[in-house]
Amino acid sequence: MRRRAVLKAAVSAALLAGVGTGAAVRGAGPASASPLWNAMFEKWVPEIFAPLPDPPEHTEAIVIGSGFGAAVTALRLAQAGIQNSVLERGSRWPNDPWREIFTGDDLPDGRGFWHRTSFTGVTKVPMPFADFGGVLDVTEYPGIDVWRAAAVGGGSIVFTGAMVAPPKHLFDSVFGGIVSFDELDRVYYPRVREMLRLSPMPADVYNSQPFTHSRMWDQQVRAAGYEPLPNDSIFNWDVVRAELAGNSRASATASRSNLGNSNGAKFDLNQNYLRYAEATGRTGIFPGHRVDAIGQDGTGKYVVTVTKLAPTGQVLNTRTLTCNRLFLGAGSVGTSELLVRAQATGTLSRLNGAVGDGWGTNGDVVLARSASELAGTGGGVPSASRIFDDSGMPLTLENWYVPGIPVETGAIASLGMVLDSTRARFGYDRASNSVGLSWSKATQDRVLAACKAVDGKIGGRGGSSVDYSPIGYDANAFFTAHPLGGAVLGQATDSYGRVHGHPGLYVMDGAGIPGSTATVNPSLTITAIAERNIEAIIRAGK
Repeated sequence: MRRRAVLKAAVSAALLAGVGTGAAVRGAGPASASPLWNAMFEKWVPEIFAPLPDPPEHTEAIVIGSGFGAAVTALRLAQAGIQNSVLERGSRWPNDPWREIFTGDDLPDGRGFWHRTSFTGVTKVPMPFADFGGVLDVTEYPGIDVWRAAAVGGGSIVFTGAMVAPPKHLFDSVFGGIVSFDELDRVYYPRVREMLRLSPMPADVYNSQPFTHSRMWDQQVRAAGYEPLPNDSIFNWDVVRAELAGNSRASATASRSNLGNSNGAKFDLNQNYLRYAEATGRTGIFPGHRVDAIGQDGTGKYVVTVTKLAPTGQVLNTRTLTCNRLFLGAGSVGTSELLVRAQATGTLSRLNGAVGDGWGTNGDVVLARSASELAGTGGGVPSASRIFDDSGMPLTLENWYVPGIPVETGAIASLGMVLDSTRARFGYDRASNSVGLSWSKATQDRVLAACKAVDGKIGGRGGSSVDYSPIGYDANAFFTAHPLGGAVLGQATDSYGRVHGHPGLYVMDGAGIPGSTATVNPSLTITAIAERNIEAIIRAGK
């Protein structure tokens, strides 16, 4: 594996030196695309270069996006007998136990990122690569970078798999009665756990070498007076065991997750909701279809402008599709962009003033401290446990792996999620036809300080000898992997996601969440609320 990594590094350097990231083939995509890299990607993952199917000109329902909320929506519509088309800008990536389908954080190539040529992650080491339609879109706004998915399966491809319910009292403080925690806890959280086969890390996996860091993390937090809580996870433990036994290419045990798990170690949405939806014969999934604009015509039908893209970025065609009902599941940023642009340009003229409002980062912070003893910490990805602290700002610290470093560092990483009330608003720039926002540095400094206070206490009492913040590990503090809000339930929509002013238009994803899921990872709550909302919409027939 080390020899292969060295060889890949040499090939990468040669290609970048020989053609740069600016070489391009006529008609092959953006000017920053590389014909040599595109040829390599096609050799490695030919499936995503196969001819893309075209969606029908009119469908009863269109679902934009294919992440948690969108996948739930597609399946439940199909089961109710409603034909639907799922439009996804990214590719539909396969899985294989031995092939390198996805790239890694340590030496990423274009498969990792959505049409960009460099990335600076939590390690603050800039990494160059050729332009390609990879799985992670890093959207840069003043004050914050937003990580979001660009692949069939949405966030389930690029997240770290933890799916946790929030504390009831904090959930209620965030949602203000718009959504009942008790109803989610009784009906919809259990439904999602069953659909996604969620479970905590088994003892044999926890006690294996790649998860040494998880055991050290738990040891340190116990020494500081906390009792670690087990995290439910979407990882398929049998695939993780296959890695440990040498029966699959190492992925979830080798610091691979943010840019996908080649062997299908995550039980992502392609293996459940989306697969089941397609099996009904009433859902069509259409990768490589970027939605640029939405509107409503004089007959009441919804109009969707779509650009068909090759994975290289080449524009294949542009079409206008129609539907009777339109379900937005493009994620907080994608859904908010479509609504804000539609309101500003008049294509959805009856949207209310709450559209674009209520956006937050879920209080995301990344931290690292050193191990308590000189030993390898391992590169196991699934998060075993978390702690909750409300001595200051309420927050959760979650056991995390160290992404982007292929060697042992002795670092014990945490993902922090802080309950913070700061919210931003999306705005529209007419000159560029773009939608954006700004995020306050003071807010990010505040949530970072809250997490560092708790992490410092753990380090001091747990025998950690090094705070990694002086070398900068913690301050990709100015990022979020959990963007939420922009079309908030009970404000831009009713309490079930029906958009005010436009019957037949719905928000089904993280855009409906008011900026926070109350100190935990959002995926479980987004999925459960989507289950709740689509059930009510189908039952009511509108």
